[in-house]
Amino acid sequence: MNDFTYQVPTKFVFGRGAVDETGSELAELGYECALVVYGRGSVVRTGTLDRVLTSLDKAGVRHAQLGGARPNPEVGLVRDGVAAARADGCDVVLAVGGGSAIDTAKAIALGVPYGGDVWDLYMKKAQVVAEGKLPVACVLTIPAAGSEASASSVIQNDEVALKRGLSTELNRPQLAVMDPELTFTLPPYQTAAGVTDMCAHIMERYFGSTGPVPVTDQIACGLVRSLIECAPRVIEDPEDYDARANIMWAGTQAHNDIAGLGRGAKPNSRAGGWESHALDHELSAHFPQVTHGAGLAVVMPAWMRYVWRSAPERWLSFGRDVFGIEPVDVVEDCIDATPEEAIEDAVLATIDEIQAFFCSLGMPRTLGELGVGAGDIDALLETLRQNKGAEIGELQRLTMDDCRRIYESCL
Repeated sequence: MNDFTYQVPTKFVFGRGAVDETGSELAELGYECALVVYGRGSVVRTGTLDRVLTSLDKAGVRHAQLGGARPNPEVGLVRDGVAAARADGCDVVLAVGGGSAIDTAKAIALGVPYGGDVWDLYMKKAQVVAEGKLPVACVLTIPAAGSEASASSVIQNDEVALKRGLSTELNRPQLAVMDPELTFTLPPYQTAAGVTDMCAHIMERYFGSTGPVPVTDQIACGLVRSLIECAPRVIEDPEDYDARANIMWAGTQAHNDIAGLGRGAKPNSRAGGWESHALDHELSAHFPQVTHGAGLAVVMPAWMRYVWRSAPERWLSFGRDVFGIEPVDVVEDCIDATPEEAIEDAVLATIDEIQAFFCSLGMPRTLGELGVGAGDIDALLETLRQNKGAEIGELQRLTMDDCRRIYESCL
């Protein structure tokens, strides 16, 4: 187990009707004026936004509104939010929605004290500062990104077709209101994409270069087993409260770093190489209609099949603890198999099970299903190189030629 430093400042208010406590919770924390950031209609149509605003009014918390956060959130709205927060004297940014609204709120909060363009922070041309940075709170309506407790924020710049992440402890929200009943109306595809994203957050950490960390590894595998058990239930019955609640809480645990403790190279570093996220971010940067989880469902199994030989024991342990797959079972099924062949078969069976789970929820298997073809790969690689440099990865360093082969294997 590697050394780590871990602190999560977020207060979680979880349960039925929690959304109606938003205003009183913010008032208790001392906030007086909130910039309410939300998406493109679902929180309005379902009445969630009205409930939040009503709770703010009852608690005496003034508020301004900024709608329009989209999937793969764009920096233009962030710039508008920075200006609005300054103009209205807001002392907290409150996101109502999923990861896109929360990431937008995080970017606004970071941008308020900065004198230049907020995009500079994501391009690493300027450093984020704590002084003057606004706190972030959120009402989670789409469990997926885990942004309600993570140190991460990802923003896109359409003008240059770049998607950039910024990780800092300053990003972690002060308050996360989590009401599973708000997720009853999520469409099956969005639910499935969210579960896939959660699994990816867990597995990006698990399949890193650090060897076994038993406590953390069992947390990770337990979270995946819970998602495998609960996800089909909500696809069949969208109002299965217990399944929705467990999925919502799993999404938080998947990306608040607890599933990677002791696996980071440095005490304050995130575990894993995040190769699949890097590959997928280019897909959604060039094709904004590609849902993040759907892209991950395609590229993550392909990355696994490309690199597993660098650490076969990681896939063997995951296959055993999540799916009950053992190399000995393969040997017994095929009496002529060598131990090496048995290991390979067990690893590939594990990867097949991972992809089969994604597909069983309605996620795509190929890039073609996402409208991406062979002719698009050069553009993906060009912005990947701009974002990450000539090589990516931790478990196995991947050149742009390696990344090309992974993309091609997804066609």
